[in-house]
Amino acid sequence: MTNRHRLSTAFHRYRFKFNRLVMHMQPVTRRIMTGLNVVSLLAALASVVGLILFVGFDHTAADVKLLARLIKGARIVFIVSIIFGLIFDWAHVKRYTRLMKWVLNIAMLLTLLPMIYPQPAHPWIPWLSTFLYSKAVIFSITGIYAVWEISFSVTNLFGHKINPSLLLACSFLFFIIIGSFVLKMPRCTHDGITYIDSLFVSTSAVCITGLSTVDVSSTFTPFGVLVLSILIQIGGLGVMTFTSFFALFFTGNNSIYSQMVVKDMVNSKSINSLLPTLLYIMMFTLVIEAVGAVLVWFSIHGTMGMTLEDELIFSGFHSLSAFCNAGFSNIAGGLSSPQLLLQNQSIYLILSALIFLGGIGFPLL
Repeated sequence: MTNRHRLSTAFHRYRFKFNRLVMHMQPVTRRIMTGLNVVSLLAALASVVGLILFVGFDHTAADVKLLARLIKGARIVFIVSIIFGLIFDWAHVKRYTRLMKWVLNIAMLLTLLPMIYPQPAHPWIPWLSTFLYSKAVIFSITGIYAVWEISFSVTNLFGHKINPSLLLACSFLFFIIIGSFVLKMPRCTHDGITYIDSLFVSTSAVCITGLSTVDVSSTFTPFGVLVLSILIQIGGLGVMTFTSFFALFFTGNNSIYSQMVVKDMVNSKSINSLLPTLLYIMMFTLVIEAVGAVLVWFSIHGTMGMTLEDELIFSGFHSLSAFCNAGFSNIAGGLSSPQLLLQNQSIYLILSALIFLGGIGFPLL
């Protein structure tokens, strides 16, 4: 018997014993996995809050260190959960994990490298080393993975046959309340804003009414306008469409009931075409808004005394607001501003077309 044959025989023998051990431990393993899922959800919520606080507030060095530890702790929980599932629940992971989840798992495991190995002074591939050790990249991966964990919990809510109307109302309230706190962060406004005002603006943005108790142009910073844009986009797509997209795109573990609920909400022809329909809605929206933003930019470029950055923000925000029928404007006086009325008025035709396209709805489009 050759050494290669002996090694192969020993490998198969030990793998057989390990598989038997895993089968005997399956009840315990499932309980541990359930506990890890709960802890992962809490870590996801904590990391999202930590990232929001990190981006939205000015911090001392001690605050930055504390938030970095919080996000690092969440990463450790995610990594432990992934590794445990790969080792002790491989059959279930292999069967139900989608391609996107594999990508996220691999990306999250790569964030383990900076924790166990310091950045080399002379790396073989400098740009790759910079990428892997970048805080922005690590925080982005953590944030995306946290969104996936929360989306997975939403999928489980569907599976427990929660009343769709109740879930819709709770989703609206969730985004409104989160938006109200985010808009109140110092980096979102120039001189601060009361909570009543931020709550009203958040409600108006998610419900796409266009009403505001403050002047958007003088109150919100570019970062605040970005947050307002996200709230409008969520409301314009429909909270359930937005939530369901992430829930179904990042996971494959959905009940028939949950898919039927979302199918009716997005007017999908069948369950099999549900995810393609959600992807189509998301991409269709982004493409129309991008084209609209380019057209708006050409109509106002060099006519309003803005910097290039301000023109791009203005174009993107108004295109999104028009297509979502939100009615918000980030210029003083809104669309009745003399800066628009006395210049190239083709912007009104462009925004009217976007309002029409957004108003007739996705089924007709």
